[in-house]
Amino acid sequence: MTTSAQEFWGQLNQFTQQFQKLMASNPATSSSMPQFGMPQGQGLNFEPSKLQSLQQQYLKEATDLWQQALSAQTPVVGDRRFAGEAWRHNPVASFAAATYLLNTRTLMEMADAVQGDEKTKSRLRFAVEQWAAASAPSNFLAFNADAQQKALDTKGESIAKGLQNLLEDMQKGSVSMTDESQFEVGKNVATTEGAVVFENEFFQLIEYKPLTAKVYEKPFLLVPPCINKFYILDLQPENSFIRYAVAQGHRTFVVSWRNPDASMGGKTWDDYIENAAIQAIHTTQEITGAKQINALGFCVGGTILGTALAVLAARGEDPVASATFLTTLLDFTDTGVLDVFIDENFVKYREMELGKGGLMKGRDLASTFSFLRPNDLVWNYVVGNYLKGETPPPFDLLYWNGDSTNLPGPFYAWYLRNTYLENNLIKPGKVTVCGEKVDFSKVKLPVYIYGSREDHIVPIGGAYASTQVFPGKKRFVMGASGHIAGVINPASKNKRSHWLRSDGKLPATRADWLSGAKELPGSWWTDWSDWLKAQAGKQIAAPKTYGKGKFKAIEPAPGRYVKQKA
Repeated sequence: MTTSAQEFWGQLNQFTQQFQKLMASNPATSSSMPQFGMPQGQGLNFEPSKLQSLQQQYLKEATDLWQQALSAQTPVVGDRRFAGEAWRHNPVASFAAATYLLNTRTLMEMADAVQGDEKTKSRLRFAVEQWAAASAPSNFLAFNADAQQKALDTKGESIAKGLQNLLEDMQKGSVSMTDESQFEVGKNVATTEGAVVFENEFFQLIEYKPLTAKVYEKPFLLVPPCINKFYILDLQPENSFIRYAVAQGHRTFVVSWRNPDASMGGKTWDDYIENAAIQAIHTTQEITGAKQINALGFCVGGTILGTALAVLAARGEDPVASATFLTTLLDFTDTGVLDVFIDENFVKYREMELGKGGLMKGRDLASTFSFLRPNDLVWNYVVGNYLKGETPPPFDLLYWNGDSTNLPGPFYAWYLRNTYLENNLIKPGKVTVCGEKVDFSKVKLPVYIYGSREDHIVPIGGAYASTQVFPGKKRFVMGASGHIAGVINPASKNKRSHWLRSDGKLPATRADWLSGAKELPGSWWTDWSDWLKAQAGKQIAAPKTYGKGKFKAIEPAPGRYVKQKA
């Protein structure tokens, strides 16, 4: 190992240890901090020319910064964490922020310059990013000029309120991102009118009241992710994807997953496919009398729906006329930053811990996803809640984000190995689910595939890869923004943009597809709606009551299951 590499590795280990200690000192987050293995005792080498260039660049920028300090010039800091007036008027604080940003930038460039396999480099970058986010001067009262000024302006009241907020979050077990007292499921979120018409131990099936005199003959079933509550698709009337579908004339049903408790600790991936996804498809058929339905899967819900369709195809069944996949991974070749957590040792550990039974706690899952964007979803709220004594404003999306769900251990362990680790779903006949060999080439229905350009959970390349999985007619659209904001982009708002190819070609890579795509203003919802109407058949009179026959209205939407807390 070279001397420079030795120094770098020692420094990185120190940073990682500092991060662990810092997180452990905050009871509100220490129990759920994401864990993954770092390479221990591994030699790291750098390309000499890159290392020399970095050293020269660092020396120059550090010298310039020091000269500014000596001449009493306040450094210009282009980072929103240090953008407040108090930072600009405090030379010591500004210098600390500028030094921090220089060191962070240099360490990130050094991580990029490491010679090694991409997995190791990704983990190094992730470790540096976590350390950098945790060690920012803005996270400490002793260095945060804005927090100090607020303490002076409020005569210490902000500090007292911050301590109160910290104690409350310690009791809750997580950092508050919004004023949760302002929301109630069924009262001011998840308010689209409907009724639960079926339930078992896995899910409730909700049917929504038509908003049109006529509906399309093929009903529409939504399968949301089971790692979140379904009402991300029904936050407020003006941004509800469910209400939009109903308003377009679709007789709409949605799967509302049960939040697993200890009684479900032994449930498997097969259970969720057979007793939830397939059961929901068949129940929707029975209630409506339709020979075929249209279906949509969102995120993990899309992976579940895709697997269910492959099982049904293997059985010679064809109950679904078309499928929509929103930010869904079926081919797990490109999983983005989540790949840093996944290796054989990690999966084996989870299999030993949860493979035979138990629950993967929702709080741990939520924390992992938050730390993928630590500045926005962790430290921003640590600073506001604890250092400044602020109450975060009410925000329906963040309320939903904090409403976590558990997962059955065997389900979670199977999912980790067969998707993220081994990518088995796209290998024809590799895995058996519900007694059938999974082979997506047998799923020949039309599909609509959506991916978000800045998605950090389902990278756009991973979403696009589904275009190469199914053999039937396919349409792909890319939307602006991320995993949630890209999907929940109401047509009425006319925000953001989306990309389409007029020739309908779907080359092997997303980059090749994009070279022939055109950017269009506004939401992708209208394009999807036009596509779905073409799959939905003729229009018939809208039903006057919920359910049919043995399927009676059990309770009003959104039902009991969605209100269960992890």
